[in-house]
Amino acid sequence: MCRHVAYVGPAEPLGELLVKPPHGLYRQSWAPRRQRYGTVNADGFGVGWYAEGDPVPARYRRAGPVWADLSFADLSRVVRTRALLAAVRDATLSGADAEAAAAPFAAGTWLFSHNGAVPGWPGSLAPLVASLSAGDVLSLEARNDSAFVWALVLARLRAGDEEGQALADTVLEVAAAAPGARLNLLLTGGDTVTATAWGDTLWYLARAGGGTVVASEPYDDDPHWREVPDRTLLAASRTDVLLTPLKEPGDALTSAVAPAPPREPLT
Repeated sequence: MCRHVAYVGPAEPLGELLVKPPHGLYRQSWAPRRQRYGTVNADGFGVGWYAEGDPVPARYRRAGPVWADLSFADLSRVVRTRALLAAVRDATLSGADAEAAAAPFAAGTWLFSHNGAVPGWPGSLAPLVASLSAGDVLSLEARNDSAFVWALVLARLRAGDEEGQALADTVLEVAAAAPGARLNLLLTGGDTVTATAWGDTLWYLARAGGGTVVASEPYDDDPHWREVPDRTLLAASRTDVLLTPLKEPGDALTSAVAPAPPREPLT
């Protein structure tokens, strides 16, 4: 129950992607246009970005609403990045953990966010604890469903799964354990964006001049935004977007490069 966005492309100030757009993530914290669950995303926010020449992202997270953070406007105005992942949070259950519960979660070169909710948490996912090591469980950054889903994804990544496989297998595993779960996951390592649409809205934009944005909802009224069908895995680079239907284990998967509008030179 949040809104999130990821970007890979030419270096830009954070604010050009998060604050300046008329319906950017900053505004979505109090006035989302397409949010199906919840109305205000005031339970924390975070942004992770990649500095030039450094593969390990930096993060800035807070427990309160983004509009109450007077430092964020200055930060977003001057910090430039070639890739980012940011989120504003509407907590499924209020509680402890403060900014530790705010996305993006991080490990090594990866940034991760979960838009959705797991019904019956934590009991519904208790059987999945056995798939994690004791160290994985004890090092959970927060005591919420998103942090646990991230632990499942991260275990697969560390075992050698590529990003799309790690997200797809985690979504199917969690959905089987908790029917009705909403599992829009977003992952970047700084060069690509991988995401799932499972129970909530997801859109992407091939930007004029290069770069790809993947977001819970469009940040402006550009007609080139494309909605991702539900039950879909998205893999995006700076130039291409690949959509793969997510099906139950045993069903064949078919992939297709999503049609993207021609990119026009910036003026």
